[in-house]
Amino acid sequence: MLKLYENPSVEEVKETWINEKGIRLFIKREDRIHPYVSGNKWRKLKYNLLKAHEDGHRTLLTFGGAYSNHIYAAAAAAKEAGFQSIGVIRGDELADKPLNTTLSFARDNGMRFHFVTRENYRNKREEQFIASLRELFGEFYLLPEGGTNDLAIKGCEEIVDDEVRSFDFIALPVGTGGTISGVISASDKYQQVIGFSALKGDFLIDDVKNFLSTYQHNRPLSLNWQIETDYHFGGYAKTTSKLINFIRQFEAAHDIPLDQVYTGKMMYGVYDKISKGYFDEGAKILAIHTGGLQGRRL
Repeated sequence: MLKLYENPSVEEVKETWINEKGIRLFIKREDRIHPYVSGNKWRKLKYNLLKAHEDGHRTLLTFGGAYSNHIYAAAAAAKEAGFQSIGVIRGDELADKPLNTTLSFARDNGMRFHFVTRENYRNKREEQFIASLRELFGEFYLLPEGGTNDLAIKGCEEIVDDEVRSFDFIALPVGTGGTISGVISASDKYQQVIGFSALKGDFLIDDVKNFLSTYQHNRPLSLNWQIETDYHFGGYAKTTSKLINFIRQFEAAHDIPLDQVYTGKMMYGVYDKISKGYFDEGAKILAIHTGGLQGRRL
């Protein structure tokens, strides 16, 4: 239902100082999959759209903030796949304000908005709140915030192909924990999966454990993973001049765009851990570019 515009390639990131340590760093360009539904968003939505179609739904409803990559991608995906879409947006104060570029794009792709208070938004997983939305909008296929559910994890498993399994380490940014759960589930046990949290706090560790315990309920839980929590640069969507300067230097050297919310923090963390001797000589590291470039603010 969603077109794959380009197969993601694996490119080497050549840095003299990294190669002198006997380490090789590569990046998988998942951002090239689709012009608007890129990277992990394409993976997360793939099987959800198929399920919605199989169940006869005509409308998708999902949740997000005003700058949400998920809202942006879900609107474009719904339009391409022939669904109507509704976005429940955090912050009722936004209802009377001009739309930002993210919400303008979603609106232009047919998404209707339902702005709710930040307090009500916290009820997004509550059955009573979902029932009230069904009364308001009629029947719909529910996509959770960030798009993460078992079908999303299934889609994200497909990031890990035979080429990806040839690496010692897989690094990727972490937001809700769905993408890394899929990568962990599909990785080989000798590989180490390192997630770099874009959010402040260590709660994502428990979230990923919960996703895996549900998704891998009939097999032993994967233990070959960790989440680094020291590279959030102040928290979700927060940044510093140090991060922005790193992204600019990286892009100038490698012609690979990064964003300041997710992929920039991940790549900064990989470089920092290499410089501090975390990886042994001979290590092959693969960074996953999960897209999200619509959120670039450099």
